[in-house]
Amino acid sequence: MIDHKFIGKEYPVTEYEIGREKMKEYASAINDSNPYYHDKEFGKKSSYGDNIAPPLFASVYNLMGCANMFFDPELALNFAMLVHGEQEFEWLKPIKPGDVIITTGKILDIAEKGNNDVVKYEARSKNQNGELVTIGRATFVIRGGN
Repeated sequence: MIDHKFIGKEYPVTEYEIGREKMKEYASAINDSNPYYHDKEFGKKSSYGDNIAPPLFASVYNLMGCANMFFDPELALNFAMLVHGEQEFEWLKPIKPGDVIITTGKILDIAEKGNNDVVKYEARSKNQNGELVTIGRATFVIRGGN
């Protein structure tokens, strides 16, 4: 069983600079040809004034801090038994090329369900202007307890 004293534990800040080509590559990888993601001229003429990232591109930058939690020696998760259970996002502002995204993460909750431990992690991402752009939450199940 994972000690509940870790609820609220915060992890080091991560920083990610949004690249135009990375956005396009991600959109191509998910087979989304939306011109908001690919066409630079279209993006310039749009109400956003530039291309924007596909919504689930948030998975690239928003949950980077999970690695800090996974390998936290104090928490000592049994990584071999860890399963990604759920993931959800709140999108508050579009992401554009050149944005620098600063993300903070923490353990939101720890619970037990049968023999399994359930850890909920929350990441909050802001852009270079300090505006909250994305909130991501992920749930991890550690089968058989810790």
